[in-house]
Amino acid sequence: MHWSEASVLVTGGTGSFGNKFVEIMLSRYHPRRLVVFSRDELKQSEMIARFNDPSLRFFVGDVRDQARLERAMHGVDVVFHAAALKQIPSCEYNPFEAIQTNVIGAENVINAAIDTGVKRVVMISTDKAVNPLNVYGATKLCAEKLFVQGNAYGYGRGTVFGVVRYGNVIASRGSVIPIFATQRTSGTVTVTDPGMTRFWIRLEQGVAFAIRCAEIMGGGEIFVPKIPSMRILDLVEAVAPGCKVEFIGMRPGEKLHEVLVAEEECRQVLEFEDMFLLEPIYPSWAFRAREGGKRPGAGFRYSSDTNSWWLSPVEMREFVRD
Repeated sequence: MHWSEASVLVTGGTGSFGNKFVEIMLSRYHPRRLVVFSRDELKQSEMIARFNDPSLRFFVGDVRDQARLERAMHGVDVVFHAAALKQIPSCEYNPFEAIQTNVIGAENVINAAIDTGVKRVVMISTDKAVNPLNVYGATKLCAEKLFVQGNAYGYGRGTVFGVVRYGNVIASRGSVIPIFATQRTSGTVTVTDPGMTRFWIRLEQGVAFAIRCAEIMGGGEIFVPKIPSMRILDLVEAVAPGCKVEFIGMRPGEKLHEVLVAEEECRQVLEFEDMFLLEPIYPSWAFRAREGGKRPGAGFRYSSDTNSWWLSPVEMREFVRD
């Protein structure tokens, strides 16, 4: 992949992922053109002032609008699809809207990419898509399925699709870390359940992993990075040491532990040094298995509570500081 010769587009480009993606793309890869596609014109104007780069282009638009996507994707080589409604309570209260953006929006991205001749498309997914208990997770699971099977339509026309699935992004918008940081001024932080565990990844790591997967994917894979877990009470100690903890009970649709690879997916899994790769279940295109991986075996499950890599409060503090 010669990024300096490529035209790249990111949906949801003014969000946490999009901002860091643009920063890394411009500083390390120097694409010929970098298109930011999002609904928020104010955030776009802020990014224009922040980056001030002649290779940047901005499109105000919604992934619900396929015609607008097609206009933005004209001449684009690689698309990173990060646009989504992500707040679990909001998606529970507004399920029709979540489906329109997260499912129909994914379908629109797939169709627009095929029709405009995009070469590679990577969707940013989440651990919430594995055995989902909430609307958000269910919509992301459906979007994953659409992207994997999108290869049945796009492969013969030169467009391949892949998925990157990872856990909580440290300090991203709406995550628990900024909430704890705000609450610590009062001396009390709220926690839903003392036994809760989560996967964690730095935003920069998530972006770098997505870019790498765009380079190596053949079409139809779901890529899962090996990342650390942390106990929620250790996170409180890292972010708000000395604060009182108030337990408020788990929210509807919330899990005690998150899973990045379900036991039901174990037959699809190849394990590599720094990631897992899930092969497609029904590849009706010329799928080629990646060499060098090993099969974890029956009953394998990659869960935040049984992970072998744990962050201590001190390490988590370093994660947050970085």
